[in-house]
Amino acid sequence: MTTSAAGHTAGEKDILHASLDRHRDAVLWKLAGLDDEQLRRPMTPTGTTLLGLVKHLASVEYGWLVETFGREVEPLWFDPYKDEDMSAAPGETTEQIVAFYGRARAAADRTITELPLDATGRPAWRDVSVSLRWTLVHMIEETARHAGHMDILRELIDGAAGDHRPVTQA
Repeated sequence: MTTSAAGHTAGEKDILHASLDRHRDAVLWKLAGLDDEQLRRPMTPTGTTLLGLVKHLASVEYGWLVETFGREVEPLWFDPYKDEDMSAAPGETTEQIVAFYGRARAAADRTITELPLDATGRPAWRDVSVSLRWTLVHMIEETARHAGHMDILRELIDGAAGDHRPVTQA
């Protein structure tokens, strides 16, 4: 889905989806132009990295927007319940993690497109039912929060900052 001016007057589901997409795009933009060392560089005392945040966001997209609604999730090669989704392991490539995020995003988009906002699901890790509407809002919050973390990490790496790509004039 792409964000456009029409998104400002669209229906509720389209507005929520466009908001999520805007933050997802910012997440990927934060990686642009950096080398593998910069993407993996721990920038906080807890070891937070740009690439680790992308892996985490892919994991939570699969969890909240796919698994919660009874849809198939690809087999994970790490354990998200042990915070293994918060870092890029030595054998994981940047391309592998970015592609994983792309697949999670596509699977989540299918759920968003195919189900009504009032559809309910049940996350395996919580004893509660949730609507797609609630889950979309939750994922917007989660993605925006981590995109903000990524903005700070990127600024510390090379000074680049901002919540979206600059608009270039042709």
